[in-house]
Amino acid sequence: MDLHAPLGRERKQGGAKRRFRAAPMATFTAAILLLGFSTYTAWQPLPLSETPPVTLADDRTASATGEIAGGEAIFDDSRILQTARPQSGANVERVVTDDGNVVTTFKPNSRDGSGPLLIDTRAIGQDPRLAARPNEDLLEETPEGLLPVVAADGLRPVDHYARPWSGARGARIAIVVGGIGLSQTGSQRAIRELPEDITLAFAATGNSLTRWMQEARQKGHEVLLQVPMEPFDYPANNPGRGTLLTSETDADNLANLHQAMARMTNYTGIMNYMGGKFLSNEKAMDPVMRDIADRGLLFLDDGSTARSLTGGYGKALGMPYAFGDVLLDGQLNREAILNKLDELERIARRNGQAIGIASAFDESIDAIAEWRDEAIARGIEIVGVSAIATENER
Repeated sequence: MDLHAPLGRERKQGGAKRRFRAAPMATFTAAILLLGFSTYTAWQPLPLSETPPVTLADDRTASATGEIAGGEAIFDDSRILQTARPQSGANVERVVTDDGNVVTTFKPNSRDGSGPLLIDTRAIGQDPRLAARPNEDLLEETPEGLLPVVAADGLRPVDHYARPWSGARGARIAIVVGGIGLSQTGSQRAIRELPEDITLAFAATGNSLTRWMQEARQKGHEVLLQVPMEPFDYPANNPGRGTLLTSETDADNLANLHQAMARMTNYTGIMNYMGGKFLSNEKAMDPVMRDIADRGLLFLDDGSTARSLTGGYGKALGMPYAFGDVLLDGQLNREAILNKLDELERIARRNGQAIGIASAFDESIDAIAEWRDEAIARGIEIVGVSAIATENER
């Protein structure tokens, strides 16, 4: 110790040394505290993330006060909590089991018209991605095979398999090309070369109907099933096996009808193949038309006989039905068919709608494909035949 040093100098120097040593110690201590706090908070969840336990007491309290999220509490006992959700149209019931678990059950509620509008997209035509596959709700198993039927919810084949259209009130034309399945070459050309808005009618007596139907539906065509019916000059003019005859019993004609129906699926309705005599016979027509109507199908009369009873049955049964207006290919040459198509257009412009009937001949396919593009350019809408048949139903 320097006795000659100024008073307080050694104390000053010693104080500086102590502050210099204390600084690292304070930093180290702060780091330890910060690390410890971080570790603590990492292992402890924040209060906002905690989910309060669900207990029966909570449910009872909520039920008593009516404070149920998304609905109004209706009643409560010691084990059941029921709520109504008016926006979804559902009753929600929560039951507490003996082991303390909560079982939630959703039940439909009758609507009073104030809830949201539910749109059934199935009634606006089939999804094109599934067009080649039948809707199982629209089929029933019978001894004859799978037959079309109205679904439990009221959906009909004529609505589900229909080709969608614009709904505009301009001139509308449906063109039906029949005889698909009778000739492989003709069937292939019709399906692959005709535009998708042309309706195709498959002969029940044809071959490989399911294969042709699937290709046609994938392309976008609406399809019908042609059923052979007795003409006036039968048997000199024979439509083929399974012909519906005026001389047969109701049971036999229905059996033949069902065998024809089971040949394929995904069609919107039935079309006659020949059948002038059968269509004009009330006794023979009655059970057949009733069966077609009950199955949710349309009936297209090719218009070949003025004595047909189709219109009377269509109105009486409240079913979709229609008549062909023009036979397009009575003469098999291009110019004659184009002239008939022009006549069809005049009828459509006068009446708002018209239906042309043709067969899958090369001349018919070529003329229809050519004329169709020109007609669309003139403002004509080409629709599936169901668009006209269901309009007649209404």
